[in-house]
Amino acid sequence: MKFFPLLELPEEIQAVVVERAARNSIQDLFRLKASSRSMKALAERRGVYHFLDVLSVPWGLTMPSELLKACYNEGNPSTLYIEGVQFFYSLDLYEEGFSLMKRAADAGYERAVYTHAITQAIFEGEGKYFHGIPLESVGRIGKLVRSVKWGWGLWHGDYFRDHKVLFINFFMSSFYRCQCANLVQRQCHCLWHIDVTKDDNLCNRCFWIKELGLFLRDFEPISLLRDTRKW
Repeated sequence: MKFFPLLELPEEIQAVVVERAARNSIQDLFRLKASSRSMKALAERRGVYHFLDVLSVPWGLTMPSELLKACYNEGNPSTLYIEGVQFFYSLDLYEEGFSLMKRAADAGYERAVYTHAITQAIFEGEGKYFHGIPLESVGRIGKLVRSVKWGWGLWHGDYFRDHKVLFINFFMSSFYRCQCANLVQRQCHCLWHIDVTKDDNLCNRCFWIKELGLFLRDFEPISLLRDTRKW
């Protein structure tokens, strides 16, 4: 099997390959970095860490704080997102957290695009940012966002819990009364069964009520073991 002669390409093309590897995963970048001295030099150039998605590594793994700080200092969208979510949902720094999430969303980081839109809808009552999420991608991105278990024993603050109660009081009954889809299971008509009581033939309003409900049900606050105020 012949190997692709990467090192024979012009340096600017090699730099693009390094950036694409960084976008794909930290593991790919580190493997490329270990392959040769020239790749190591390109991987350590200023700007490369901007493209890393630090959440592509399982959160339970210990990531060097120096790497996180280097990513953050280069405006890395995934670290802006992490800090924004921690500020908003764990530290009650709402304006700062929302601004950071928006910066990450404006950079195209899909977890941030989703979480920023959901946060805006829950806490400001505005759904104008939903249009930035392709409908066919909502389910996948939502599961990705909710799958990260940040909590480490922390609980949401009163602000989150109060809006959760408001959501249940104002939206759950209308979700179950709407005739847009068939009821598929005889479960309690509550937040905990919102994902299994109707089939997929939802109207647009019920589609987003379901997504908001899943976020309120499953999303966890970010652990203070990763205190982003030190970045």
